Amino acid sequence: MTVETVSKESADSRNAAQQILNEATTVTVLTGAGISTDSGIPDFRGPDGVWTKNPAAEKASNIRHYVAEPEVRKANWEQRASGEMWADVEPNDGHRALVMLEDQGKLHTLITQNVDELHQRAGSSPDKVVEIHGTTRKVGCLDCDWRAEMTIVLERVRAGEADPHCEMCGGILKSATISFGQSLVAADLRRAEAAASECDVFLAVGSSLAVYPINESVAIAKNSGAGLIIVNLEPTPYDRYADVILRESISDVLPMIVRIPD
Repeated sequence: MTVETVSKESADSRNAAQQILNEATTVTVLTGAGISTDSGIPDFRGPDGVWTKNPAAEKASNIRHYVAEPEVRKANWEQRASGEMWADVEPNDGHRALVMLEDQGKLHTLITQNVDELHQRAGSSPDKVVEIHGTTRKVGCLDCDWRAEMTIVLERVRAGEADPHCEMCGGILKSATISFGQSLVAADLRRAEAAASECDVFLAVGSSLAVYPINESVAIAKNSGAGLIIVNLEPTPYDRYADVILRESISDVLPMIVRIPD
């Protein structure tokens, strides 16, 4: 595929991306925090990020502190129960655009670094989505395989359990996200690698492409001969390998490039 030299925020770049996707038969998508900011979910490390404004939240995201310090767990559960995290947020047009890609029969796999489940709420098939960092809308036990909707445990917290434990085995409960110090799920990594190697276009949306190891899926796709489209407001380490780069609002531009021209 010929590399297109495009200027940012140009109609030419949108047209080039649309043409590449229109001609594609198999598209793998990787999404990061940028696709959810228009839904009102802040990133973690930016000026208005969750961890920037609340360092205690970052501490709770480290498995060592979470397991060893009951007060960290209690503060985390209290924060969740006082205003259920992201309870009122809704998918935006960027999420819905990827459903269009699936409806066209082109979506191989949607790999997401996000933990908000907005792709599924927008209509993406759960079996198409790989949540590489887990989900905050579910809860799991660190000692057994018990897993449930987050709302079930939050009801217990609101009823007076400051540090709820698993009713099956007594183990520590935690949101079903991958914390610092925890290993990613090997099966999810294998699915992501296969999806990157089997697509003819790789679409990276709202990701800095700086987080290892999932950022390597970009290199896998390129080495397998796939075209690369990057939609992100800030530069990424993989920009030089992209066929098209779009530095525009994701919720604005993604619906434009995934629709089939009239």
